[in-house]
Amino acid sequence: VQLQASGGGLVQAGGSLRLSCAASGVTVRRYDMGWFRQAPGKEREFVAAISRGDGSTYYTDSVKGRSTASRDSAKNTVYLQMNNLKPEDTAVYFCAAGLRTGYGAYHFAELYAYWGQGTQVTVSS
Repeated sequence: VQLQASGGGLVQAGGSLRLSCAASGVTVRRYDMGWFRQAPGKEREFVAAISRGDGSTYYTDSVKGRSTASRDSAKNTVYLQMNNLKPEDTAVYFCAAGLRTGYGAYHFAELYAYWGQGTQVTVSS
C-alpha cells in the first residue's frame, strides 16, 4: 500500500492549496480516508475525512467552511482543497486510509492502517 501526498507549498495568508493523495494498493472509495496535520512541537491532529461508500465528509472546526475533502475514484485519489489559509495551518499534512474508523471515529489517528509520507504546507503572514 502506498499513499503519496503532494500539493503542499509556501503560500501567503488568504491563499489556497489543493492537497492530493494518490493511493495504490487500496481503493479510496472502499476506505475511510483521513487528512491529518502535524505542526512543529505539536501532536498530529485530525483535519478532515471522507467516508468509504457514500463519501460523506467531516472536518475539524478550525478548517470547517474553508476546506473541502473530495475523491476521484477513477484516479484513486483523494483531495483536500484548503482556502483562506492562515499561518496556524502551517504543518506537515498526511493522508491516511483505514477500515476501523467510522462515524464519530474519523479523528482517531490510531484507527488508520496506512499513512502517506506527508506534504509541507507553510502559510506566511
